Amino acid sequence: MRAARGTPGRALALTGAAGAAGLALCLLVHRPGTAGQAGAGLWAATLGLWLLATLAAIDLAALAPRRHVARRAAGLAVPVLFGLLVLALWEIVTVGAGVPAVLMPPPSAVAVRFATAGPTLAADFVQTFVKAALPGYALGNLAGLATAILADRVPFIRRGLLPVGHFASALPIVGVAPIMVMWFGFDWPSKAAVVALMTFFPMLVQASAGLAATGRLERDLMRSYAAGYGQTLVLLRLPTALPFLFTALKVNATLALIGAIVAEFFGTPIVGMGFRISIEAARLALDMVWAEIALAGLAGSAFYGLVALIERATTPRPTAARAA
Repeated sequence: MRAARGTPGRALALTGAAGAAGLALCLLVHRPGTAGQAGAGLWAATLGLWLLATLAAIDLAALAPRRHVARRAAGLAVPVLFGLLVLALWEIVTVGAGVPAVLMPPPSAVAVRFATAGPTLAADFVQTFVKAALPGYALGNLAGLATAILADRVPFIRRGLLPVGHFASALPIVGVAPIMVMWFGFDWPSKAAVVALMTFFPMLVQASAGLAATGRLERDLMRSYAAGYGQTLVLLRLPTALPFLFTALKVNATLALIGAIVAEFFGTPIVGMGFRISIEAARLALDMVWAEIALAGLAGSAFYGLVALIERATTPRPTAARAA
């Protein structure tokens, strides 16, 4: 008897079959008679893998478990399956078609380089993320929030500053980074300055919108209790603005790392993700370039996820959302 579409049994069966087929093809494509000279049979099997993984993803997306943990696992399984499918197709196509490594290395070569270049990647991570991105992220967000509060307090600053903020947020980083290097030197302070500039204006705009989101009735109620501006700000307006603030924090979590990496293209000590990407690309060592890109992606995703977890823990959700 065939399993119904969207049932856990069918979804698990399709997922397992797709995983086994993908692993088998990735191993097969590395055989001496197949690598670089794959025939029509391999490409037909690759098309079958894509169709099988698509059916598995459709069934996984159709699942609606009642338990929260199972529902989260089913929701996470779809992007994980899609990511593994992309990696498998990347491996099969690059190895099977004999694509030169200087154009596109296979994921297996990138993984080997990632594993063997651990000390170099760790030093680059500390220089770019810990020394440059994190301080600039903290400084830019704090300065943006403080400026938004000042603009909220002083109307003429609000009317004059926010339009300038919208304009400055569109400035290209490739034009600002060389200036910051000349001002603050080649080490991490210039990279932190670029990150602070990139993260300042999103926080300014979002914080200004969040502070303006408080209703007149709530503010009148606080005024009736003889609450001053500071008390109203701390007890009412900042808690109301939390969703806006976390939106800026999540956007800036990715902008910070991008800004630090790009800033390193214009002058840095002989360490850092941007420096390594630039040097290794010039040497045509694209496996190391992709290893740095993978490290940046993992670091940025983890940082974004941490901010999202803090948002879930500190921002109250509607009752209906909690019960869903």
